[in-house]
Formats: sequence, structure tokens, C-alpha cells
Amino acid sequence: RRKGPNVIGYLGLLQPLADGLKLFVRETVLPTNANIVLFVFAPLITFILSLISWAVIPFSFGKGIADPQLGVLYFLAVSSLGVYGVLISGWSSNSKYAFLGALRSAAQMVSYEISMGIGLINVCLCVGTLNLTEIVIAQLDIWLVFPLFPVGIMFFIGCLAETNRHPFDLPEAEAELVSGYNVEYSAMGFALFFLGEYANMLVMGGVTSICFLGGWLSPFGIGI
Repeated sequence: RRKGPNVIGYLGLLQPLADGLKLFVRETVLPTNANIVLFVFAPLITFILSLISWAVIPFSFGKGIADPQLGVLYFLAVSSLGVYGVLISGWSSNSKYAFLGALRSAAQMVSYEISMGIGLINVCLCVGTLNLTEIVIAQLDIWLVFPLFPVGIMFFIGCLAETNRHPFDLPEAEAELVSGYNVEYSAMGFALFFLGEYANMLVMGGVTSICFLGGWLSPFGIGI
């Protein structure tokens, strides 16, 4: 347990903000034998890629940063690039624990992207478009999770593995790899990795909602 006040704010709601601020103001420690340029660049790759994935997520009809006709393809392409940041961080750290964690994480991300891609292909074949807004509009009468229930479950499991959530958190197995590919990171680099990871979780949730749960539409065309 931490000494002093356990939580900040009502019911500890401000604790993540306080911990994040603490990480950003601390001094960044660079390993002696690390490749410094790649070591610093790797968290930025992960964080930036997770942010630009938001570009094609529509929040409502006509409300989004961009609405390309190949939105699904853009999402698959950008999400598959995140593995490079993980691999670079593990290799540049010059640590066997970080390198093994990076290999395991990369293998898991690449493997489960196949199931995610197959799930999105099924959605696109049913709807006849790669545009995310048109996918939502096509679910006006019925959400696609009902006719494509097994595909939706497969896609959801792929999202869990892609974001290293339980029970697919093997890349961060503390008993074997201490902390995984980010074991040598501290301060801002450590914070950027986790900001990118949680931003990626929100993106996966948004895509799942858009492709299977009707986005901003109510089920069965019921007016709310």
C-alpha cells in the first residue's frame, strides 16, 4: 500500500490523473547500453498510431474527423502498424526481458489481427461497403451482432488479445518477464505506452460498437 493518502478525489476518481502527472514530471532514465534514438522513438510510435486510428471513427452522422470510403481498410492498416513500436522498444532496450516480452506481444498481436480481419470482412460483405458511417446506417433495422453473433464474439476476443487484456495479458506476465516490453521505461516513455494502450482500447470499443452494435442507432429501429 502507498504511504500517505491512498486516493485523490471523490472515490479515487482523480487517482489516474495524479499518477499520470507524476510520470510526466519525473526524470526519464535511459539504459546505458540502449539504442537511445530508437528507445525514445518507440513510445511515440505507439502513442501516435493509437491516436490517428481515431480519424475514421464516426461519433454520429456526419460527425467525425474523416469519413473515407475505405475506413475499415484504414483501421486495419493503422492497427497493424502498432506492432513496430512494440518490437522497436524491446530490441532497443538491450534487455532480455524486454526483448522476450516484445516478441510475445508482437506474435500475439499479429496472430489475432487475422481473426479481427475475418470478422470485419464478414461485416463488409453483409453491408456491401467499407465506409464506417454506411455500416452504421445499414443497421437501422437490426444490429449486425444478431445475425453475425459468432463473428461478433470472435472479433471481441481478437480485440481483447490485441490490447493485451485479461486473459490475453501474456506479454506482460510479471512472473516471467517482470513487466514485458516496457520494463526498461520510466517517466514519460512509460506513460506514453499506457496512454497509447488505453487509447487503442477505446478505438477497439468504438469499432466494435460501429460494426456490430449499431453505433449511435437503437436496436431494431426503436425510436428513443
